[in-house]
Amino acid sequence: MDLKYIGHSAFEIKLENNSIMIDPYVSHNEKYNWHDSNITDIFVTHAHSDHLGQAIEIAKEKDATITAIVELAQYLKEQGCKVRSVNFGAWINYDWGRVVFVPAYHSSSLPDGRYGGEAAGVIVDTQGVRIYHAGDTCLTSEMKTIKELYRPNIAMLPIGGNYTMDVEHAAVAAHWIGAQTVIPMHYNTFPEINADIEKFMALVQVNNSNCAILDPEKV
Repeated sequence: MDLKYIGHSAFEIKLENNSIMIDPYVSHNEKYNWHDSNITDIFVTHAHSDHLGQAIEIAKEKDATITAIVELAQYLKEQGCKVRSVNFGAWINYDWGRVVFVPAYHSSSLPDGRYGGEAAGVIVDTQGVRIYHAGDTCLTSEMKTIKELYRPNIAMLPIGGNYTMDVEHAAVAAHWIGAQTVIPMHYNTFPEINADIEKFMALVQVNNSNCAILDPEKV
């Protein structure tokens, strides 16, 4: 398995025969070329444009399925995409593993202004590794439940503040979740979410988690 950070909250997880993507807002990274990847599944945590990103374009070119919360999935179906409509609380099986959508505390609106359904986080369980992508969220006690139920190995956490957790709240989240490796995301893309990454690293390491700073320039 190869985990690639594309920037902002976008990730590609390369498996043996295919790839999956989460929140594919990839247009801001000119070095990332999704055309060469065998993308079969896309997961979108909520409807905001910096998370929905290029999901529609990628899904249509790759004949990939987008999995999303009901209201967002319905919108994507209207746009001609293959979709899998889900909600919270159950494992969803795929031929490469399984996924569960979990609560996030954030707003969500579709590009046409309609309600986009509840915001979510996504836990991917594949090849013996559990990866928690928190989406956009504040600090929430749900994260203690995520540790108790799912015990993720890797946690991707927003740290930019303003719209999500800041570095201090995200460091608490990392402690509550208990993942061995924490990957910061959703920061420094635009001025409102500039973050002190050195401070975050120092706070996370107090609780003996490994903070992995991934460079989107090296995709």
